[in-house]
Amino acid sequence: MSRVQSIERAFAVLAALTNGPVGVTEVSERVDLPKSTVARLLASLAREGAVEQEAGGSRYRLGRRLTMLARSATATPSLIELAHPVLMRLAADVGEVAGLSVADGFEVRFIDQVDTTHHVGVRDWTGTRVPMHAVPSGLVLLAAMPGSTVDSHLAGRLKRFTPRTVTAPAPIRRRLARIRLEGYAWVHEEFAEGLSSVAAGVTDATGATIAAIHVHGPAYRFPGTVREREIEARVVAAAAEVSRRLRPGSADSVGGQNGSSTSLP
Repeated sequence: MSRVQSIERAFAVLAALTNGPVGVTEVSERVDLPKSTVARLLASLAREGAVEQEAGGSRYRLGRRLTMLARSATATPSLIELAHPVLMRLAADVGEVAGLSVADGFEVRFIDQVDTTHHVGVRDWTGTRVPMHAVPSGLVLLAAMPGSTVDSHLAGRLKRFTPRTVTAPAPIRRRLARIRLEGYAWVHEEFAEGLSSVAAGVTDATGATIAAIHVHGPAYRFPGTVREREIEARVVAAAAEVSRRLRPGSADSVGGQNGSSTSLP
């Protein structure tokens, strides 16, 4: 079987970072490769988000994208199973499409969706990947990332999808600060014209934000003029319920769901 040396070397470098931040010289010694080769590998891995450099330092650590991919690969099936009943109730309560998404690098990947019976609906986004800055689920996930990771994302060129898409770093940082305080995010016609959406984050047993729940619908009727606060509360409550279901020993965990509701009075 043929072997790709660059891939083998890249995995060796990643393995050298598993116990914490390490400098180029130490990585070179651990993997028995020249410093120049290790430096090139680390630079390439950093561009892909697989490793990241400590702020103000010269040492490298495993990157957010790598850990998010690992979480997604191991948790997605059970996450979907736990969240789907909550999405069904949320879609019925709000009367619009409800969905679940996870981070994939600096994109958000939609992994489940529950539709409504509205004659005028929206497409099924399941399987779609969208840049984080353009949708509320992505902004919620981005708001939970370390500052250095956010800096890395905002340093790149952000795509504009509609005239409303926010791409400048300063207003995005302000949005992220507000999301951290309020726990949810709205986006109105920034990813697609005529589409509005709101999202809240789902956390695992460690408190890390690993997913987002959102509701979206046509902007002419969603959120409407009087229901915005109610919709926000329902989405936040749904995300909190899924988070609770992810806790070890929860009565609602896979195999033990009791059908509790996210409905508000």
